[in-house]
Amino acid sequence: MAKEIAGQLKLQIKGGAANPSPPVGPALGSKGINIMDFCKQFNARTQDKAGKVLPVVITYYADKSFDFIVKNPPVAVQLLEAAKQKSGSAEPNRKKIAEITWDQVKAIAEDKMTDLNCFTLESAMKMVAGTARSMGITVKGAFPELNN
Repeated sequence: MAKEIAGQLKLQIKGGAANPSPPVGPALGSKGINIMDFCKQFNARTQDKAGKVLPVVITYYADKSFDFIVKNPPVAVQLLEAAKQKSGSAEPNRKKIAEITWDQVKAIAEDKMTDLNCFTLESAMKMVAGTARSMGITVKGAFPELNN
């Protein structure tokens, strides 16, 4: 018999660095979830992605048990990593902070494809390029034609 779902939580936690301090502890504690159990499982599952910000969706049940799904790092974080910047531009329409290539956009789109709501790599690349534009990062060259 399936467990009764009590709710869902969405958090962004650095890989391999979940601990009971805020924001993790209070978010889980208020729902009655075992905080240390979650931290141990999360850290074990994300050791290979240490230091990267990872979105996690926690489904908790009426009997206080839980499941969680770890997603890929957000596109904005990956773009900043590719551009070697600390943060986006305060005025993206006026001040450009970096340039990236379409190859870098394609790599990010392929990595994030499972979490985006699009069906083709081309549309995923356009979504990533749009995020880059809104952060003040320009994409060099013309959009490449993909032959799938």
